[in-house]
Amino acid sequence: QVQLVESGGGLVQPGGSLRLSCLASGLVFSDYHMAWYRQAPGKQRDLVALITSGGSTNYADSVRGRFTISRDDAQNTVYLQMNSLTPDDTAVYYCGDYPRRRYWGQGTQVTVTS
Repeated sequence: QVQLVESGGGLVQPGGSLRLSCLASGLVFSDYHMAWYRQAPGKQRDLVALITSGGSTNYADSVRGRFTISRDDAQNTVYLQMNSLTPDDTAVYYCGDYPRRRYWGQGTQVTVTS
């Protein structure tokens, strides 16, 4: 049974930083491309950043230069370092496999507000 467990969300002021983590189990993690997605209230779930099994990365235009995705295959964990946060980054953040989106975590809330 595949499980993805996100952590690290919270309340932060504009300009602040957070680091999200996603611990995976039940799959050969190193074989999977992984991604972070986010969903704001009333909006669809959008891709934020992805990292391939080989370590290549790509980002949504809205976060490029501010967010960094990384992975530690020995720890079955994918990370999202988020800097220079703005209120527009407020959403529930999910990790999932890419591109098929078969597996999801429960999400972690990120709220950026002064």
